[in-house]
Amino acid sequence: MKHHRVRALFVAAALTAAAGACAAGTLRFGTDPSYPPYEYKLPDGRLAGLDIEIGNAMCAAANVKCVWVESSFDGLIAGLQARKFDAINASMAPTAARRAVMDFTQPVYPADIRLVAARGSGLVPDAVKLAGKRVGVLQGSTQAAFVKANWEKRGVIVREYQDQDSVYADLVNGRLDATVVVGSAARLGFLAKPQGAHFELAGPRIDDPALLGASSVIGVRKGDGKTLQALDAALARLKQDGTIGRLEQQYLGADQGAK
Repeated sequence: MKHHRVRALFVAAALTAAAGACAAGTLRFGTDPSYPPYEYKLPDGRLAGLDIEIGNAMCAAANVKCVWVESSFDGLIAGLQARKFDAINASMAPTAARRAVMDFTQPVYPADIRLVAARGSGLVPDAVKLAGKRVGVLQGSTQAAFVKANWEKRGVIVREYQDQDSVYADLVNGRLDATVVVGSAARLGFLAKPQGAHFELAGPRIDDPALLGASSVIGVRKGDGKTLQALDAALARLKQDGTIGRLEQQYLGADQGAK
């Protein structure tokens, strides 16, 4: 118990020190609030979701203020480099291309990438069987990188969108045949809703470690060791005390994912 108490005090001190390097005791997270259940907006405009709650829990651990800065997903890295915020908290996967321009925390939760198509379509995540089909993806995501690198050159028509809701809308109205997306995001943000009633997760999960990564992480600017150390310490504490496990169960059930 004494060891746990000392560890908790260290985490709080580390996060407070990092926040102190920001503006007046705040920690600014950049996020894209269009990807339920990870990050989204409530009807009253407040942010909600798994990543939002995890970020707020990090700040609460050290009694510092969380500031959330909204951006399209494909604009988050540029925003981080322009110092619009201190870290990216948006269910991001640690790809090699991203690692070249930013640093990552320890893993937060694992990935589950799936193809979504109409029930009875017979579509599966195979480039040969998807040749000539229109597949929508979130611009700037690892899903987009995967289909462009592996499927587009084999005849799959790839269309990128700035938000996943627009992908779902075009899937419903017939402008798309399928989308590649995080499985839990599809289940809770589309398939469980009336608009997604005639669609399903088609075929097995897509596994490509080189592109899709194995987890969701929080990203910081290259060389910002103070913020990285603080976030890692906070994540370790939240995992140890069960906070992250409880939030995963609340928002995802048995599903996890990163984009």
